[in-house]
Amino acid sequence: MRKPDFLRLNLSPRCGAKTRSGRPCRSPAVKGRTRCRMHGGAKGSGAPQGQANGNYQHGLFTCEAIQGRRAIRELIRRAKSTLARLT
Repeated sequence: MRKPDFLRLNLSPRCGAKTRSGRPCRSPAVKGRTRCRMHGGAKGSGAPQGQANGNYQHGLFTCEAIQGRRAIRELIRRAKSTLARLT
């Protein structure tokens, strides 16, 4: 037997974001997310990507540059471990 809708809402996980009153939000979280629709769980919520965001980064700290440095560090780490095994 299927539970009534109001019971399923009461049993659903809560958002938990801190409200302006300092208490946790009691709204149900969006399905598959940890926040309610008002606190960032809605589709398309969050800051825009790229230059549309006021905090746009270019140069040394772009996602691509950081990812490239991580890849290089991993290659160096693997090369060192290979050299250590040979000696």
